[in-house]
Amino acid sequence: MRIHIATDHAGLDFSTQLQEHLRGIGHDVIDHGPIEYDAVDDYPAFCIRAAQGVIADQHAGVEALGVVFGGSGNGEQIAANKVAGIRAALVWNLSTAELAREHNDANVISIGARQHSFEEVVSFIERFIETPFSGDERHVRRIRQIADFERDGSLLPDPRA
Repeated sequence: MRIHIATDHAGLDFSTQLQEHLRGIGHDVIDHGPIEYDAVDDYPAFCIRAAQGVIADQHAGVEALGVVFGGSGNGEQIAANKVAGIRAALVWNLSTAELAREHNDANVISIGARQHSFEEVVSFIERFIETPFSGDERHVRRIRQIADFERDGSLLPDPRA
């Protein structure tokens, strides 16, 4: 599988270690930056490029997911979610990693590098990668509703109206 990775300065060490780990178990890893430590770097472009890489690969029929890191993972998740078609999930344990894929068909995982050990991060990412989307009708329906809003602003009628 191809894995697109991006981070900010807080996740740079994790990113470097993770790339080595993922390549070592057979994944094709694309690093979207940064390439060196800068305490005041701006992560949005890195994370958006990683998300764009995931979408481009998926549209080309390449099996791909993304991983974005930051101090908390919140800003990185927000940035990745600005790319049409991306469903980035903030993950903080094995259950949220699994549910992100199983229920939401998330294609990007966001993790707070300052919140977890490297071993925890690896376990979250491996669980995320190995968990398939359930394909349950209710989850497909909900994902479609999000995609419809993203595409044209449409929502289901408000039942209170």
